This record gives sequence, C-alpha cells and structure tokens, in this order.
Amino acid sequence: MKKYLIIILVLIITACKSNPPSIEIIAEDYVKLVLEIGQYDNAFVDAYFGPEEWKPTEPQSETLPLDNFVQRANTLISQCDALLVSDNLNLEIARINMLKKQLIAVRTKTEMIGGKTFPFDEEAKLLYDAVPPHFSVIHFNKLLVGLDSLLAGEGDLPKRYNNFMAEFIIPKEKLDTVFRVAIDESRRITKNYFKLPENENFVLEYVTDKVWSGYNYYQGNAQSLIQINTDFPIYISRAIDLGSHEGYPGHHIYMMLTEQNLVNTKGWMEYSVYPLFSPLSLIAEGSANYGIDVVFPGDQRIEFEKEHLFPIAGIDASKANMFYEIQDIRSKLDYAVNETARAYLNGDLSRENAIKQIEKYSLYTPEKAEQSLRFIETNRSYVINYNLGKDLVAKHVELLGGSYSNPEKRWEVFKELLSNPYSASTLKKE
Repeated sequence: MKKYLIIILVLIITACKSNPPSIEIIAEDYVKLVLEIGQYDNAFVDAYFGPEEWKPTEPQSETLPLDNFVQRANTLISQCDALLVSDNLNLEIARINMLKKQLIAVRTKTEMIGGKTFPFDEEAKLLYDAVPPHFSVIHFNKLLVGLDSLLAGEGDLPKRYNNFMAEFIIPKEKLDTVFRVAIDESRRITKNYFKLPENENFVLEYVTDKVWSGYNYYQGNAQSLIQINTDFPIYISRAIDLGSHEGYPGHHIYMMLTEQNLVNTKGWMEYSVYPLFSPLSLIAEGSANYGIDVVFPGDQRIEFEKEHLFPIAGIDASKANMFYEIQDIRSKLDYAVNETARAYLNGDLSRENAIKQIEKYSLYTPEKAEQSLRFIETNRSYVINYNLGKDLVAKHVELLGGSYSNPEKRWEVFKELLSNPYSASTLKKE
C-alpha cells in the first residue's frame, strides 16, 4: 500500500511540474502576497490599484510570519521557472522573467523586515537587479577641486557653497506659486508627446519631518498625491526637479501608463501593486530623474527659469548661468552618497563619520547631512536608484536613437520605456 501511495505522490508532483499554474494565477497570488507583507511594513507597498477583494481581510498576526511568506515567494518563483520550461509556446517570456525578479526582491525585503542583512552590493542586486559601481575618493576630491575654483570667498568649501546657494532659496510664501508654474509647464510639454486622460490630476501638498525631499503617492485612475518636504530651504532648481520627477513626465506619468497599458489593457495584474523595494523602483526613479532632462533639454530649462521662475521667486537671474555651472559639478558628486551608504551599511564607517562624509561630498549642512543619513538608514541600497537608475535609463534611450539632437525619437523611446516592463538588466547597454 505504501508503495502505491509513493507512486501516486510522484505522479501528482510530475503532473504539477508539467502543468504549472497559469501566469494569471501566479500574478494574483503574487499581488495578494505583497499586500499581506505590506501589513508589516508601511513602506513596503507604494501603490495599489487592483481589485478591492484582493486586499487582506484577516487581521495581521502579532509577529511577522516570515517562514510562511518566504515559502510562498519561493513557491511562486518555482512556478515561474516551471512556466519558462513548459511546452506552452504562447507565454510572454519577458513578463514571467520580470515577475520572477519582483518575487526575488519581495522575498529579500521580507527577510530584511525579519532581521536579515545583506552586503550592500548583494542587497542592491537582489532588490533592484543592478550592481552599483564603485568610485574612489580621488574621483570625488577632483570634483571638489573644480567647485573650489569656482566659489570665491572665505571659509571652507561647504560654507562657501551654502553661502552662494542661499541666494537661490525660494521664499516660503512664494513656494506654491513657483512649484505650480513649474509643474504646469512640465505638464504642458509632456502633453505634446503623451495623450493624457482628461481626468488625470494631482494634489500638491507641503509637509515636514520626512527623510525625503519629495514623494508621489499614486492613487490609481490617473490621480496622484505629490508631497514636498519643507524641512530645509528649497532652491529654485528644485521646482523643476521635483515637479518633473514626481509629476511630468516622472512618477505620475510612469504609474499612470503602468495602470493603463499593463493592467487595464493587457490584464497583467501583477502591475496593480507596486512593492517599493523592487526592480520597478530603479526604472521609476531613474526615468523620473532622466525625465527632467527630456522635458527641459539643454538651455530650455535655464531660459524658462530665468524668464518665469526667478522673477516669481524674486531671485536675481543674473547669476543663473553660474548657478547651473556649479550644479552640474555638484550633481556628479551624487555617487559619493552611494559610497557612504555602502561603507556605513557594511559596518565600515561609523554614523558620525558617515555624516561628516556626506557633509564633505554633498556640501550639506550638518542638519541636512543627518537627514540624508536617515534616508540611508531607512531605505538602505535604494539610494542607487536615483543616480545609477538615471545613467542606465539615459544610456538605454540614447542607444536606441533618443539623443538630445533628436527630441522626437527621444520622447518616443522614453514613452516606450515607461509603458513596458523593464528592469536594470534588460535595459540596452551597448
């Protein structure tokens, strides 16, 4: 009898392997798993616009059911693998591979919620499908020398830099007007290339006590809540930076196109949920940062700001060119934050020295540097998504013909990127 039971069990397992669940069933199970895990970490689920009945109905347990979640993720990963080697020739291979990458990230982040840690580079690979580059201190010191030569005055470089930047702070009473003018222009230009739904819209709020400078909470149905953090002075350049990054053609557009094209049109329900710590975020943050240059290419940005934003803010536009010359060098120092995050999270740098390193290479005040480190402590290797993400997206678009000199093609390739599932490893690199 026992022999026959074993044979039956083998036949059942074999049948399951040869007939794995459909991608639609796996996708539904994935969404429900992500939503359940989200009950144990408020930042885990960034957005959800799927069926209401898929949300958890049972109250969460007192402790994280780590083993259960990891086991379910592993099962779904195995089911994706089984689909890839099945005889079904009508499968969307790229879709299955992307879902598998998302599941690996979900499993990894769940283990991290449960207390497991990974080396910085391994964590980044597991969560964001990307291997962050390494830069030497010599590289960043050379950039500081370039800034030092541009900024005259007394005191050390961070002091001179912040004294210069103080001339470009948007007065708080003019903040909302400046931001709305910037966002309206980003939206106007984006609408020349994307057909936006008539009902698409956003709510703009100003908040405090956050570790980030701006955030988009996508609400579904082409609606977003955009929040701007006013803990620290906001420079004139941040109106277009944040307006385009969080709005047009950044997060608001990316999430809207995801909902329209992948969920509503194709029925790929795995995209109805957005787990923040996943490969989707490298594309989201990278495209949002690159989108600033797409919507305001070359001199068009500075000309718009000099003509509209500087006067509204009551800021002297005569130093605008120097301001952006300095900002161009300063932006190349962004990778120094990655290096600080790697050393600090790997235990090779104390908290005090991490703050000092951010002060030096980001040219932040001690208070701003401490906020930056709190972002690293909260989000860990997520920091790579902004700079590495932008560089990877830029290279992908340009290799496909979307150069600065060919704006129509640039928008075309950029739109295709936002409308389809990509991760760092599937972007074009050569």
